[in-house]
Amino acid sequence: MKTAMKHIVISGGASGLGLGLAIRYLKRGGSVSILDLAITGATKKKLDSLAKSHQSKWLFFKTDVTQADIIKENIQSAISESGPIDLAINSAGILINKRLEDTSPEDFKRVIDVNLNGSFNFASTILPTLEKGARLALISSMAGLFSNYAYSAYGASKFGVVGLATTLRYEYEHKGIFISCVCPPEVKTPMVAKELTNGNQVSLAMKKFGGSMDSDDACDQIVEGLDAGKWMVIPSINGKLLAGFARHFPAPFFALTKQVIKYTEKKFS
Repeated sequence: MKTAMKHIVISGGASGLGLGLAIRYLKRGGSVSILDLAITGATKKKLDSLAKSHQSKWLFFKTDVTQADIIKENIQSAISESGPIDLAINSAGILINKRLEDTSPEDFKRVIDVNLNGSFNFASTILPTLEKGARLALISSMAGLFSNYAYSAYGASKFGVVGLATTLRYEYEHKGIFISCVCPPEVKTPMVAKELTNGNQVSLAMKKFGGSMDSDDACDQIVEGLDAGKWMVIPSINGKLLAGFARHFPAPFFALTKQVIKYTEKKFS
């Protein structure tokens, strides 16, 4: 992987994890291209101040990741403005926390369109532009490794992102273009804050096993993992342990989750 990352592209970079990552790369003096649906005035001022202090640059491109033609147009503009892309991070995503019986076909399709199809649109547009030594990182989730109660849409989309990243690793790493898949546990972002107000109670109780991370800590660990060239980046010790337990001991893991679900359902019934 390139040691000096001059141009970083981040989808979903106007808030949450994406914004946290954008801030860190601006502080390193890089040129950061942010792709998102919108950006607030306060965020613009913050990024302007950081860019001035660290002699870096940032640009915003209004982007809906479900629209492949818009991504292509904006990526071409970003490259024209800031040069070849050294690191591309797809952080755009949405979350619906509902049981299957409460999830409409429209809900399910929307989550898949943004999280999975959006990842495909981002990757398929950017990978042909990348030079040897560059890296693409797709943000999945712990839910992409073992999902959660009431996560039929979100879990399916994030499992798909892990599968997509795995396939891209096969197709591109022998060419010297590297792939990372980032699977954080719950991180304190605006998206998660919204989930806590209207999410399924059983699901929220289950999430406590993975723990909740401060956004700054999560972003620091993600950047560290990308710097190290890791394929799978799982922030937090709790997250790593839980992912290992689920992978290596699937039967006990499922048995434990069933008991937790039964207890929690009874508690909230």
